[in-house]
Order: sequence, then structure tokens, then C-alpha cells
Amino acid sequence: MASTKREYTSVEICAGAGGQALGLHNAMFRHLALIEIDPNAVATLKKNVEGKAEWEGCAVKQADLTKLNPLDLRLELGLEAGDLDLLAGGVPCPPFSVAGKQLGKDDERDLFPTMLDLVDELEPKAVMIENVRGLLEPREKFQGYREELLERLESMGYEKCYWEVLEAKNYGVPQLRPRAILVAMKKAYIPFFAATKPLKRPFVTVGEALKDSMAKRYGDVDDPRAGERFQEWLDMASKGVAPTLVGGSKKHGGADLGPTRAKKAWAALGVCGLGVANDHKDMVRLKSQDRDLFAKDGPKLTVTQAAIIQGFPDTWEFSGKKTAAYRQVGNAFPPPVAQAVGEQIIAALKEAREAGVVASVGKERALATERDSELLFRLADLSAPVIPEAVDRRGDREGAVVG
Repeated sequence: MASTKREYTSVEICAGAGGQALGLHNAMFRHLALIEIDPNAVATLKKNVEGKAEWEGCAVKQADLTKLNPLDLRLELGLEAGDLDLLAGGVPCPPFSVAGKQLGKDDERDLFPTMLDLVDELEPKAVMIENVRGLLEPREKFQGYREELLERLESMGYEKCYWEVLEAKNYGVPQLRPRAILVAMKKAYIPFFAATKPLKRPFVTVGEALKDSMAKRYGDVDDPRAGERFQEWLDMASKGVAPTLVGGSKKHGGADLGPTRAKKAWAALGVCGLGVANDHKDMVRLKSQDRDLFAKDGPKLTVTQAAIIQGFPDTWEFSGKKTAAYRQVGNAFPPPVAQAVGEQIIAALKEAREAGVVASVGKERALATERDSELLFRLADLSAPVIPEAVDRRGDREGAVVG
């Protein structure tokens, strides 16, 4: 029987609506903190985490990472350097997205350096960073930047386990959603890490994923077209997986299922991508069933159904109005992919622990401790009556500090 004890700790930045957090939770990590700036996403995290016994000890923190002091965070969490098992984050994708200008490190939204500052202070045993595949493709465009990031990790005592594009459909998610995943660990743990492998089973189709929820939606309306339309949808939706859900941003438009090419792919699966459906209560109130269920290209998806396509269970609740809730879904990291990666990280940490391996804190941390000790020694010397004698006792190291 698998253990239900959560022995390994995690802190996550850019937590969004909780896709990665849920996946790592299912992998049996015990979250200490989920950090996010968007108020709607923070409300979603609180709704699903706070007061839940299995999430006990997890703090949901609203914060702007560019203004968050890494040392303050470590002290707030009561951590010593090296205590944390995993620091994870889905850092913003616009700097590297093929849909954007691809400014990379020149984009003010690039939070990779901030993530690495946190790594430097917390010194977790493992690091997991998720981003769009544009960071890896085309490979030559950001090659220099990738090398800079890896060099900084190496300087802190980490080694790359892998940095690859993982495809969500290979992990039971009914969607084409390639994401670039970087996993790095303290060098002592590297021999125990095995890369994730795709699930060895057929892909989950849109029809399989949404059959029950769509049957309920059609069954809840008093309309003679419902039965026939449901079957038409099911026949089409059972042909394949969905295109990539696109969450968009506050600056660009409302909620729909993606650009023109994506909408055509959705139409081929019997789904209308021109917007997101109201839930049943609002549909009845607004009399929008022709728009939401009986559109020419098929039914529109509700926020809950979009979340299922993203790999969330239907019990995960999203805060905010329909458009804000859908954006959270569309920008989320599929939980099953995060779970697969998380399970590999835990397996490595567990095997290393059983082998008696303990990674020391990094060289920079040790040097900082030495500098702190030296400063205390000097401050103690300031109470001596003759400063030059204190300089003589220490030789020619650096000279006295008297300012």
C-alpha cells in the first residue's frame, strides 16, 4: 500500500489557479506556500486549499515576486537553507511564447532571474521550472540565455536532470499542450533521478473526458433537440484530443478557445470555440441555450469542462466571473503532468535518503556564513582599547573596519 504521509516539502511561485500545485500535491508533496499575484487566482487557491485537512500547513500568499525578498520569505517560512525539498514555479511565458515578441531576458516579465534568486536563498534539494516550449524551440534563439541560466544553477551546486518539452496528451490529458520543463537537483541527488516517461496507454479523447458532463448539460434542458445533438457531439468529440487551450491576458479580448486555427480544430471535435458557455443557472437566467448548447459548430464548453480538458478534476473550483475564471484555466499547468514529474523527484529524494546521501549547503552559503563570523569577530574587536593591535593579531587579511 502506498504511503499517505507527506514527507517532502514544496514551495511554489507563480502558482496561478493551482494546476502545478495540485499535481505536486497528488505526487505527495506537502506544500508550505503557494505564491501568486493575481487576485482571482489567489481566491481560487484559497477556495481549494484553506481549511482542507490534506493541505494543512499550506499558506496561500499574494505577492509580487519582483518585490519579494528571498531572505524574508525563508525566515517567514521558518526554513534554514537546504531544508526545503522542492522549489517549483511556472514562470510567465510571454517572454518566450511564439505568440509574442520573444524578447526573452529583455522582457520585463521574465521571472527566471527572480526564481534563481529564490533558489540561491532557499537552497532546495530540487528545482522544477515550467514554461512554454518557445524557450527551447527554436533552440538557437535562446541558447545563450539557457546556458546562462544553467551556469548559474551549476554555480549554486545544481545539475540539470533534463530540460525538455513534455506533451500533456502523453500523461492522460485530453489536450495537445507541450510545455518546457526544467528539473535540476543538488548534484548529490543526480544519480538517483530517472526522467519521466509517457503513459503507456491510448490518449484520452475529448469525448471520453467530457461525456458525463456534456450528457448532464443536455439532459438538464427541456429541448427536443437535446438527445440528437448530444450524440452528434459525442461522435465527433471521440475522434481525438483537443488543441491547446489559450487563456489569453487581461489586455487581450474575452474568453474563447484560441485563435482561428484552434477554433477550426475544436469545430472538428464538435465544439464551438467562439466563447465560453454559461453554467446551467446563468444559461437559464439569460436564456442563452441556443448560444451555449445549440450553436452551429456545437456546444461551447463551460469553465468546468475547460478545466477537465486541462486535467483538473471537476471538484476544483475557480473564483471570479466567467472570463476571469476561464483565463485561469487556460493559463494553467496540467496537474497530471506536474504529478508525473513530482513523483520522479520524490523517488530520487527517497532513494538518496535510503542510501544515506545528504547534500550540503552551497559554497556561496558557506562563504556568507564565514563572512558573518568574520564580521562578528571584528565587531567584538571594536571594544578593545587599541584598534591597531587587533589588526596586527589578524595579520594582513583585510585591515580593520572602523566605519
